[in-house]
Amino acid sequence: MQWRELAAGYVQTIKPIPLDMASKERIVSLIDLTSLNATDNEADIAALCERATQLVSPVAAICIYPRFVKLVADTFAGTSVKTATVANFPGGDQSLENVLIEINAALQDGAEEIDVVFPYERYLAGERQHAQNFISTCKTACGVSAILKVILETGALKDPAIIADAAFDAIAAGADFVKTSTGKLPEGATLEAAAVLLLVIKHVSTSLQHPVGLKISGGIRTLEQAAEYIELADVIMGRDWVSPETFRIGASKIV
Repeated sequence: MQWRELAAGYVQTIKPIPLDMASKERIVSLIDLTSLNATDNEADIAALCERATQLVSPVAAICIYPRFVKLVADTFAGTSVKTATVANFPGGDQSLENVLIEINAALQDGAEEIDVVFPYERYLAGERQHAQNFISTCKTACGVSAILKVILETGALKDPAIIADAAFDAIAAGADFVKTSTGKLPEGATLEAAAVLLLVIKHVSTSLQHPVGLKISGGIRTLEQAAEYIELADVIMGRDWVSPETFRIGASKIV
């Protein structure tokens, strides 16, 4: 399949659109409001949580380092806002044993969603089975109650065909979402990579027992940028498909 050509065809249809209040509310409802700075402290995360309560609609989740999970989970207990954290982050090169310890501790502290970095360097080196086993084991650790988002790091995979293969493998291994980027490499999300991932999701959707979602992250800093990715998902998947259950935007400075 010619992934680059297919993706480019869809990307060319995306045009800037005016944002009214309904559009802004829709965008915010899909956001994983994120702070993953090495310098973060409890005051920073408390301020992030406060900011989340002042937006035009509730965000989908707050995504923070594991050490802040309990603070966020306690803050948003009983609300629709989910507590998300990261594992194997950002390099994707930790041992599986350490990643499982990280995931289990986060779940005990109240994490509801785990964004785990795909072992992309080993995947690129040809260790496809290792990557599948890695994600499958992480999904087992998450169980049925926690969402597993797999960060493919599309800026490192680069080739649309490799991005598609990695997405197929992650989904087959149990990923609930595939995600573009950590935001820590020079190249984050692109419309082309997002289109490839949406096309993969569309291809597998009829054969899976559960929906698979897409999370866009890495360099999304404005509502206008976010709107382009949502429009792309609307075009490929249909407007009714896009919801917090199937589509997220990871951002720290978008609102």
